[in-house]
Amino acid sequence: MKSINRLLNLPKKQKENFFLWGPRQTGKSSLLKKEYSDAFYVDLLKTSTYLKYLEKPWLLREELQEYVLSHGKKELKYPVVIDEVQRVPLLLDEVHWMIENLGLGFALCGSSARKVKRGHANLLGGRAVRYELFGLSAAELKDDFDLNTMLNNGYLPRHYLSGKPFKLLDAYVKDYLKEEIKDEALVRNIPHFSTFLNTASLSDTKLINYTNIARECGVSSNTVKEYFQILVDTLLGRFLPAFTKRPKRRVIQSPKFYFADVGIVNYLAKRGTLQPHSELYGKAFENWVFHELNVYNSYNDKFWDLSYWRLPSGHEVDFIVNDMEYAIEAKSSSKVHDGHLKGLREIINDHPKLKKRIVVSLVEANRLTSDKIEIINYQTFIKRLWSHSLLRPSEKLESLLQR
Repeated sequence: MKSINRLLNLPKKQKENFFLWGPRQTGKSSLLKKEYSDAFYVDLLKTSTYLKYLEKPWLLREELQEYVLSHGKKELKYPVVIDEVQRVPLLLDEVHWMIENLGLGFALCGSSARKVKRGHANLLGGRAVRYELFGLSAAELKDDFDLNTMLNNGYLPRHYLSGKPFKLLDAYVKDYLKEEIKDEALVRNIPHFSTFLNTASLSDTKLINYTNIARECGVSSNTVKEYFQILVDTLLGRFLPAFTKRPKRRVIQSPKFYFADVGIVNYLAKRGTLQPHSELYGKAFENWVFHELNVYNSYNDKFWDLSYWRLPSGHEVDFIVNDMEYAIEAKSSSKVHDGHLKGLREIINDHPKLKKRIVVSLVEANRLTSDKIEIINYQTFIKRLWSHSLLRPSEKLESLLQR
């Protein structure tokens, strides 16, 4: 597989402790091996390693004590790496002891913290920071980025780079159901959860109606809420809350839900090949814009609060950044017209202090409307986002905005 330079910057110092979480197959193990090639590495995906530490977790402490004696602390240039740490949560007690008593640093990697939390395992009491590796960003692909490929294949490296991702997506979902759900005993009824996955995929980018989904799946609304939380805990999706502060009019308060990978949505929802200008292409485009905002926000420690805004009338803005500072709309159209701008024009009536309103689209030429809405091409969106200038007007736009 082609090597791609990931934009997540991991700690370089040996004594820094961190968790690296991310959905399955985002490339966490590859990134750790690249960054810490000479580290003491524990791979819990190996059956022999898993069984050894499952039965006797203290062996790790004894082995590392011997390793420190043999090599000396000065030779330990990198943190100790434990891959798939959620498989043996008791190792975290040993890690805690070694941080306190041996002064070692640890890189703890996994695809889900759910089992760790459920078992009340040691999360190191704030001694380890949290990083998350997402699927591929357009900025990481650079000249190899193709929007149609991204919206059809998804963001996971193997899937994006594959000419025929369907079989890979099929295997991914089945492995997820077996290894993340069944083997970890997260739910009792796997067929019901499998049905839920297919039904939930139809709600990607939409408001969540637990009652309707429960009816489709033959389970209770409370069970559906628990199923969605499993998707969040296993990093397969996330909620986008509604912006409800200081409303002048009644606003919708239900959250929206976005899967972490649009390729998985395409597979589960049986979308087939997405064609530009279709409704499903538009939904995938919105998922991608949300993905890019999240990747940039996380990798650059921006700590943005992301939400959406919607009136009962249907007027909506896809993404609000921070406390109604910026509004961003995703439109997969090459001809953005007044109908596409209704939400952005309506929101300014309730929140006149908005600093910037942006439409990310497929237009060939960027433009600025008379009421100062920026309509930009998706490639411009990526360029400005990753050059830290999306939410800062260029000099040319600044002069236009001041007229």
